[in-house]
Amino acid sequence: MTAQESNPTGAVDGGPGTVPGLTAVLGGAGETARATAGRAADERGRTTIADVVVVKIAGMAAREVPGVYDMGAGGLSRTIGAVRDRVPGGRPNVGRGVKVEVGERQAAVDLDLVVEYGVPIPEVAREVRANVIAAVERITGLEVVEVQVAVDDVHLPDDDAGAVADARVE
Repeated sequence: MTAQESNPTGAVDGGPGTVPGLTAVLGGAGETARATAGRAADERGRTTIADVVVVKIAGMAAREVPGVYDMGAGGLSRTIGAVRDRVPGGRPNVGRGVKVEVGERQAAVDLDLVVEYGVPIPEVAREVRANVIAAVERITGLEVVEVQVAVDDVHLPDDDAGAVADARVE
């Protein structure tokens, strides 16, 4: 049996009809495929996470904690945000009161909170910090190096009663 009969194309075995250099090219491609297959998926590209993504995750996580009434510094800013949240078709701004710095592997978060009257502020701050760290690290894979919590105001039960009384029509 000749080389041509055993391999009808005769292209790779070095027999008649061999294309010079083809064996080296196919072998090289095979080696590249094996080397690439051995690499982890995260070594084959880069993922970037925008600041706004971390802002939204941190804002949602902070609001989940009992005792957090609202977020954002300054009464006027919160008032404008509350009006914007009530506009039909509008969505609440989950990023209000959240500032972040995002690097390639780490993130830092600053939060401005309004807490309910009567809740222990150190406990709420600790729970907010833990919830934000857990959410950001789980969802983004970034290491959260710090979460700074600033309590800017306390929501009093009477604050809502005055707003409802003013909105009544008699």
